[in-house]
Amino acid sequence: MSEWKEYNLNEVYDFASGLSKGASEFGFGHGFLGFKDVFHNFFAPDELTSLVNSTEKEQESCSIKRGDVFLTRTSETDEDLGMSCVALKDYPKATFNGFTKRLRPKGNVEILPEYAGFYFRSPRFRASVSGMSSITTRASLNNSMLADLKIPVPSINEQKAISETLMALHKKIELLERQINTLEKLGGTLFRQWFVDEARADWEIKQLDEFFPVITGKRDANFATENGKYPFFTCSQKSFKCDSYSFDGHSILLAGNGDFSVKRYKGKFDAYQRTYVLIPKEEKYVGFLFYLMQYFLNDITMGAQGSVISFLTKGMITDYKFPFPKNDYDEKLIKINSLNNKIDANVHQIENLTKLRNSISPKIFNKQIFVNYE
Repeated sequence: MSEWKEYNLNEVYDFASGLSKGASEFGFGHGFLGFKDVFHNFFAPDELTSLVNSTEKEQESCSIKRGDVFLTRTSETDEDLGMSCVALKDYPKATFNGFTKRLRPKGNVEILPEYAGFYFRSPRFRASVSGMSSITTRASLNNSMLADLKIPVPSINEQKAISETLMALHKKIELLERQINTLEKLGGTLFRQWFVDEARADWEIKQLDEFFPVITGKRDANFATENGKYPFFTCSQKSFKCDSYSFDGHSILLAGNGDFSVKRYKGKFDAYQRTYVLIPKEEKYVGFLFYLMQYFLNDITMGAQGSVISFLTKGMITDYKFPFPKNDYDEKLIKINSLNNKIDANVHQIENLTKLRNSISPKIFNKQIFVNYE
């Protein structure tokens, strides 16, 4: 194992803030690396789907090049602060968001972008960010705080070996996630074809509460524990951990305020207030109801109340009506559920691979595991 030199981040990177524009400037123009792109990805997406109307000057000052590290500089909690994303290529004319700090390599220290991508997501770095963040109404990360953070730098050959080891697991996870996305799209397509496009005038009109009770989650937000066993879903559908659980089985979760969204989960979990838990009365309807909620979500949430943050009432969900075939559609319901079973199998594999990656990563960066690079 080579000797690892440790540097303060300001010795290795130049810091810059991102682009802030009015809402009317988004949706057209040039590529834009959004806050969610940074928050949810180890590495910048190959294609940037968000667009912003940026000028040449803005594209120059907020550019994205291979090796750039992006850190979320503001968040509701310190656990979410400093989430990283690394660019593996240049993005011509693209810019990045103003709630993010860009760390651009000075060029004086050789660091592989792949190595940086895994280090900045490692428990070691995450703990250092959480340890120094200050919480008022929001957590924040400024240049002086960034300057005090550190990065260990092994030889370039060892960086390559570490990157290849972790990237092998990372790519397997990404492949399974792409398969899940494909299967969900197929399920949605089949639902639309069979239960929307082929709907007939003689179908019965049903209410959602005929298929499941609508249950709200807990009011108490003191749910997070360091070693909790079960997911705890919030309205953002972010999963924390808890020691106890209220629900068990195949459920559909509907975020009841803010950005309404639908999630399907199988297993033991708990949920926070304003997260509605929908447990189908019969297992055969799980897939059908999941895609129904997704397809008709805009209709269901159309009457959402609230001046600042929109929210759903239970009645808006239970009273929603839709056509349902009189004839036996069990074969089609089974086919949709079989897609969900494949998704569940992929989710299980992702959980195991993620645990493996997350167990190996801290040991590598704490030099408890030696990765052969010769």
